[in-house]
Amino acid sequence: MTRKTINTSALILLGVVAFGIPLVLRSPTYLHIICLLFFYAYLTTSWNLVGGFAGVLPLGHSAFVGIGAYTSTVLSLQYGVSPWLGMIVGGFLAGIVGILIGLPTFKMRGAYFALATIAFGEGIRVMFENIETLGPLNIRGPRGLEIPPTHTGFVNFMFNTKEPYYYIILVMLIGVIAFTYFISRSKLGYFLNAGGEEPEAAMSLGVNVARAKLIAMAMSSFLTALAGTFYAQFTLYIYPKSVMSLDLSFEIAFIALIGGRGSIAGPILGALLLRPVSDFSRIYFGSSLPGLHLIIFGTVLILVMIFQPRGLQEPLLKVYNKLLDRILQQAPQGKAGHEYS
Repeated sequence: MTRKTINTSALILLGVVAFGIPLVLRSPTYLHIICLLFFYAYLTTSWNLVGGFAGVLPLGHSAFVGIGAYTSTVLSLQYGVSPWLGMIVGGFLAGIVGILIGLPTFKMRGAYFALATIAFGEGIRVMFENIETLGPLNIRGPRGLEIPPTHTGFVNFMFNTKEPYYYIILVMLIGVIAFTYFISRSKLGYFLNAGGEEPEAAMSLGVNVARAKLIAMAMSSFLTALAGTFYAQFTLYIYPKSVMSLDLSFEIAFIALIGGRGSIAGPILGALLLRPVSDFSRIYFGSSLPGLHLIIFGTVLILVMIFQPRGLQEPLLKVYNKLLDRILQQAPQGKAGHEYS
């Protein structure tokens, strides 16, 4: 038994549990909550490509969610285009917008960059709220778009039950985690880490930091827009504030920062820990104290930044490694005297 074997077995077990949940949990309400949990884990992992590895703090990613949601929905309602194809189109549009936003903002540092991304994101939301038509496209301003549940089936990305949505967002989440893992161990990942921590030193060694960050921004925007299409088909109704709000952008960043940005597990852990808090605060205090979940997130973020500045994934990883070491020490040693570390 080796550390790699245990890690692989743990991942396989997690995968089996994740794919088996709908077979045991039949409640549509709980499946809906878990789908949203996976949705936010996906969003935060996508954000992490630029907000974690590139070392910047974008706070306008909800704009890309909205671009993906509106593109696929408008193409489907007005032109009969499959949401699956509209999802890809929305992803490319969001990637282009991400590059256009990144070109001027990546020249800024610290709070100036964050404020600039907020301005861009809010500008796009305000535009969608105050415009009925965008060229030949009818986006209906603040009234939003409703998707009639008339033609169900995989081709139309529309189902009568929660289980298909569950498996779609689960596969999307696994895919974005695998993609992030690949990027983190590629040349681009090393360039992003170097440019995020010491940009001047990286540039002195010949690293094109600006180009690496633009590539990360384009990929992050593309992946985030895909989630927008999922959300539109999952809820069957979108309006600017539901998919482009500043609250959503903050929530994505909070989850990553608290979980541990720049890591693979951080965004996932952050979503698992914080999304239930958000859901239950909305259920019990949504009418009397709207926005309470953001206050809770902010409080937790302050505590984490004081006591665990690298996020909650670091202490949890230490606990996991200690447990792993104890298992390896207690495991019977092979005849050939193999070492287990």
